[in-house]
Amino acid sequence: MDIMETIKEQVEGNPIILYMKGTPQMPQCGFSGRTVQALMACGERFAYVNILENPELRESLKVYSNWPTFPQLYVNGELVGGCDIIMEMYESGELKTLVQSASAADKSEADAG
Repeated sequence: MDIMETIKEQVEGNPIILYMKGTPQMPQCGFSGRTVQALMACGERFAYVNILENPELRESLKVYSNWPTFPQLYVNGELVGGCDIIMEMYESGELKTLVQSASAADKSEADAG
């Protein structure tokens, strides 16, 4: 499968997905660490991909998103942004609202399916 197709499937197949350096349990950069903390504080499950494990995915994701840095958070198939944007949204309460509505919609689809 083409790497761009893989990225598209990951983004569209997970209501909340974070492309990060490392894992939520062991972030490999401060920006990824802060983003994970903000997401976890929202109380919803999210998927993640450690971009350090796949250099091809890491480079292709920059093209896919037209966003040069990591982490990258996608909610409902849309790029939300990186650490600075996520932190602003977390502090304003927008992040919690966004991820809770994405999670609730995903749970409704699962119940209906």
